[in-house]
Amino acid sequence: MTRLIAKGITVTAGAHRLLDAVDLDIEPGALIGLIGPNGAGKSTLLRTLAGLSRPQAGVAMLDGRPVVDLPPWERARRIGYLPQSFQPAWDYSVRTIVELGASRMPGAERRLDEILCTHDLVDLAERPWSRISGGERARALLAATMIAEPEVLLADEPGASLDIGHRIDLIRRLHAYARNRIVVLVLHDIEQAVRDCDRLVLLGRGRIMGDGPVAEIACGNELDHLFGVRFARIYLDGAVDAVLLLKSEA
Repeated sequence: MTRLIAKGITVTAGAHRLLDAVDLDIEPGALIGLIGPNGAGKSTLLRTLAGLSRPQAGVAMLDGRPVVDLPPWERARRIGYLPQSFQPAWDYSVRTIVELGASRMPGAERRLDEILCTHDLVDLAERPWSRISGGERARALLAATMIAEPEVLLADEPGASLDIGHRIDLIRRLHAYARNRIVVLVLHDIEQAVRDCDRLVLLGRGRIMGDGPVAEIACGNELDHLFGVRFARIYLDGAVDAVLLLKSEA
């Protein structure tokens, strides 16, 4: 079974400590939400887990091997990383972007038409990157990542620019993917994280402030302390896709 472990990861920028001795142990089977205030170190941690940056101390390991020391071809096949934003060097079409993603895994190109259909990109396939919206770009990037079926999927705010229908569809897709693979999402939508994730990791000032099943974290007081707000806990029917909160007239 694939296992991604962070041991004592510390990242600094000048005198500022972005991550402070972070420990994590991640296996397939749970959709994991990484949440915390702005500047908590979430994106830095995700990049470190992806092997895109080397920490000043500690190590991220995939199946017992340091991620940063994996050959680039192996890291590209095994780890899919979705940044908050992406700008290709050339104005490629959506189809070409997804084809580039497929090139990381031999044989993945055979799934091209299927993945374009699954991610609602068929009508956009020949459109250049400069002529699609932020939400359409997000769907194209996810398709380009998932077509190679990586063992680890790390996504930084994957649904931020999507409309509510596509965002719900994305989370359902990632939840299904997490049954057999590692999936970690950086999320700013706390309601979505609590409703849709299986495990929450709370990050504050570069440190892990909480880590556990959603029910445990959501019902504790760590969230209120971390964000400095008072959360009301409301139990919803499982058939509900989204919630509209209305102010009382009183």
